[in-house]
Amino acid sequence: MNPLVVEQVTVAYDRKLVLEDVSFSVPEGKLVGIIGPNGAGKSTLMKAMLNFIPRMHGNVFVYGKPYEKQRHLVGYVPQRNSVDWDFPTNALDVVLMGRYGHIGLWKRPRKEDVDIAMQCLDKVSMLPYAKRQISQLSGGQQQRVFLARALAQDASVYFMDEPFVGVDAATEKAIVQLLNELKMRGKTVLVVHHDLQTVRDYFDYVLLLNKRVIAFGETESVFTYDHIQKTYGGKVTFLSAAHIVG
Repeated sequence: MNPLVVEQVTVAYDRKLVLEDVSFSVPEGKLVGIIGPNGAGKSTLMKAMLNFIPRMHGNVFVYGKPYEKQRHLVGYVPQRNSVDWDFPTNALDVVLMGRYGHIGLWKRPRKEDVDIAMQCLDKVSMLPYAKRQISQLSGGQQQRVFLARALAQDASVYFMDEPFVGVDAATEKAIVQLLNELKMRGKTVLVVHHDLQTVRDYFDYVLLLNKRVIAFGETESVFTYDHIQKTYGGKVTFLSAAHIVG
């Protein structure tokens, strides 16, 4: 049974279609890159799958059941620019939010939950900053904290919206290591991504999107010059595209 099945998801803003009949099915334990130009609906698709915005129609299934019944199996890392970083909380408390599905929203974290949160901070090299206010961290450090929060959820399927944007090289390397660790543990991860030159290195599967699915499948067979040209409307130069798929 595939961990994620998306069927004919359609989204409109003010009666204008921004996603049309998006369907795909993701095998277990794969890293999936969602690729497309600005305005293609990549983040919109992720939000629609998570019910953050309404769908005109379409269904999302997680391990064979509607997403609404399987929320506890899903972890989410939002775009960094969508977060209120001035909220008065420290890094450890942010990561502990990932444990709410296990401990209940109004219950105090157990020692076990604190230990797990600390381990997750350690995995992203942020343990020394556990008590640091989130607003005092750099952009890359903030992103690592949100990755640690997702780890603390111990989900089966992860959605990450542009985790590489605005981070330094060390954080990018840490994110890649984390993605590969999740894959080794049999987790399924979908990532909205912009850097075409790293797609082949980072992802097993690719969803090429421009308001509708242009192509979906294993990166080696789907991430081709023709599909990239169709996705970006010819805006990718031959030289750069040849480099990407060569």
